[in-house]
Amino acid sequence: MSAADQLKAFIAKFDAKDQRLIRAARSAMRKRLPTAHELVYDNYNALVIGFGPTEKASDAVISLALYPRWVTLFFLCGATLPDPLALLKGSGKQVRSIRLETASILDTPGVRALLDAALAEADPPMPSRGRVIIKSVSAKQRARRPGGRR
Repeated sequence: MSAADQLKAFIAKFDAKDQRLIRAARSAMRKRLPTAHELVYDNYNALVIGFGPTEKASDAVISLALYPRWVTLFFLCGATLPDPLALLKGSGKQVRSIRLETASILDTPGVRALLDAALAEADPPMPSRGRVIIKSVSAKQRARRPGGRR
């Protein structure tokens, strides 16, 4: 099975409503970062898709964490980003996040400005062509549907 097909299967584990949000958010990110590598981690707590210029997780710039009831956009160097609208949540040394109620949040001026700033800091810059890379699949996982249903 190709990495893209595996990712589709991972997303299919979620409720239909969550799948729509996940697909819309991922589509918006692919349009915004068409050449980024997608680093996929099907972890215990969440399905995570990191977007970066290389196959190394440490080079990822932005990620989507997909949970049974919500999707979170993470800025992996969010603490250094200008955030005049105070959209970013978190207090760690590096990472900040925004919970996505809808994928349309990704197209708001404030979030677009944050994405632009994060991409400007990307080192190395995005490649000319990206691909989907399955980095890990946890043998044990929480249910991807609310209420513990698989």
